[in-house]
Amino acid sequence: MDETRPTQTGAVAAFRAADRAPSLADSALAYARSGIPVFPCVPGCKPPLTGAGYRSATTDVARVEAWWRARPDANIGIPTGAVSGLDVVDIDIHGGASGRPTFERARDAHLVDGWAWSVQTPSGGLHVYYPHDRAVAQRCWTTSSHVDFRGDGGYVIAPPSRIVFDRTHSAAYVLGAVSTEPAHAIDATALRRFIDPPRPPRPTPGLIPGRGGSIDRLVDWVGRRGPGTRNSGLFWAACEMARHGYTHDVALSSLGPAALKAGLDEREIRVTVGSAYDRQPPLTSSQPPARPSAREGVSL
Repeated sequence: MDETRPTQTGAVAAFRAADRAPSLADSALAYARSGIPVFPCVPGCKPPLTGAGYRSATTDVARVEAWWRARPDANIGIPTGAVSGLDVVDIDIHGGASGRPTFERARDAHLVDGWAWSVQTPSGGLHVYYPHDRAVAQRCWTTSSHVDFRGDGGYVIAPPSRIVFDRTHSAAYVLGAVSTEPAHAIDATALRRFIDPPRPPRPTPGLIPGRGGSIDRLVDWVGRRGPGTRNSGLFWAACEMARHGYTHDVALSSLGPAALKAGLDEREIRVTVGSAYDRQPPLTSSQPPARPSAREGVSL
């Protein structure tokens, strides 16, 4: 997709055109025609509509037209990282908690310079866009400070998609400020260390009996949960980490990106991990508990 990746000027023009387009279908086509891959998401929500999620993103105009012909009200997802050439710092506001103070501290430390444009999110937060450096792999991560990073393996919802909060309240993603300076890639590793400094490892014998004693295996398992099992799967995994002595922040930063990949949104992830740590059940089995059935997504 290198041949079609837009320049900073081209990407800004695409976002402006999409922000002003008369329909979500026209907006999705504006992105695709500019070389920014898109995929459909649940109307009024964030989970993908396609079975492959963000991996199905494309710039193929015929495919994009078909998706939005089938679901004209579908929200627009854009994969982050090398696929699109875009990385995003996500400043969240939820339940009285805000990531803005943390972001301001990072700005004072010159760790978030080089941004290209921003998008105001429905919650009152901000998506800050940066060009992606293909020479450096930067995976998604989540922190408890309400400042998260969307890079390789992630996605964001793009303007003018809307989030429905209840029957009477919805809000749109809106293009915000556009930088007049040349943009450059962000050092997501340095930003994460600033926000969430690494802690000394805690000895924890035999994490997750029967699953190889590896956090990586647990993270991979959470990332492969599908509709109907991803929320309960995340809860069980967080309970296991709590039971084996890992802190809430470690569990959130480890399991958060995998749960996001599975289709949960940031609020669901924080609430679910928090609930697990509030409860900390004394599990005696290495197998997940029975999971309630749920209809968490739709497909085309």
